[in-house]
This record gives sequence, structure tokens and C-alpha cells, in this order.
Amino acid sequence: MFYIIGLGNPGGEYEATRHNTGRLVLANFIKENLKNGLEPNKKLMALTGEGKVKKEEFMIIEPETFMNKSGASLKTLVGKIVKKKKIVVNGKKKDALWAENLIVLHDDIDLPLGKMKMTFNRGSGGHKGVESIMRTLKTEAFVRIKVGICPTTPSGKPKKPDNKKLLDFIVGRFSPKEMEIVKKNSKKVTETLNTLLAEGVSNAMNGFN
Repeated sequence: MFYIIGLGNPGGEYEATRHNTGRLVLANFIKENLKNGLEPNKKLMALTGEGKVKKEEFMIIEPETFMNKSGASLKTLVGKIVKKKKIVVNGKKKDALWAENLIVLHDDIDLPLGKMKMTFNRGSGGHKGVESIMRTLKTEAFVRIKVGICPTTPSGKPKKPDNKKLLDFIVGRFSPKEMEIVKKNSKKVTETLNTLLAEGVSNAMNGFN
């Protein structure tokens, strides 16, 4: 079972905001793979749905907590998601907590709009939703699909807002033109998820990064 998390804030006022990009790009995958969409799950404090890609089962989770408490939706699933694994550090074997069947989709201000990047076992990069999940699971060893929201110059170079305007920018809405780019990117995310579920993390990372 894979657990696919689309990060965002609940409520209509946040639906088309940049900070809800994780949810926005997951919508296409949900449309293609879940006939009945997502339903409220009080136990997980989230919208959830289950399905299959080929023979691999998955569960979609969209936390209905606010972003900085996203990990609360995984609290009762920690025993299913996190496993102990032997890894080698400096030539010595040690136990580590591993959550390789968890996939978290979220916005990334350091990536240009329309771009995405898959990572595994990396730091949060300051993303509050990712930090909350790491605190709950007590590990960074899970897959993340980071989706760019950074504006660009006419020549295509990233143009990150300054710190004073950053919060307003993140919680602001995409323009109609930007939303078209997000929708196009969501198709690439769907392809990535389908490959990841059918062929494993390594093939997905090699094919789409």
C-alpha cells in the first residue's frame, strides 16, 4: 500500500492558492483513478480515497487540518507507514526509520512554476507541512514531489518574492494563466505517480527528474 498525501489548507478560500498546489496537482490523478473521488474521514481528519494502479494499492490523503498540522492526519497510520530498516553509515550498519511507501506532494517556492522534482530522504526546506509530517513520523525517509510555484522573468529565470512579500505570495491565488500551467504540470505528476506505483521509486525518479 502506498500513501499519497496532497498538502494544502482546507476551505474554499484556499482552493486555488499557491500553498495548495499539492492538492491541485493531485486532482488529475484522483480523477483518473478514483471513480467516487475523496470522502471525509473523521479518524484521519482528512479527505481520503483508496484505489489501485495495476496491482499496487494506494490511499489518497488530503489533510483537513491546516498546513502546519498536516502530520496529525498520519498519526494513526504511523505503524503502517514507518518501518525499521538496516542502512549503512560510514561502513557500519544501523537501524533507521523508513517510510518509502509515503509520497508527499507540496508547493515549492524554490522551483519555477511548471517544474517539479522528486526527492527522497531530504530535509523539509522550511515547508511547514513537510516539517509537521517529519515530526509525526520521526523520519525524513519518504518520497516528496515538489511542485514549483516561483514566478519567472520573461527569459525564464526564477524571480522569488522578497521575504516581506513571501507569505502573501504563497497564500495568494494563481492567475488564470498560471492555473493553466498548474493543470499541465498535474498531468506530468499523474504520469510520475503511475510510474512510481507500477515500477518503483528509482524508475520514477530517473524518468521524471
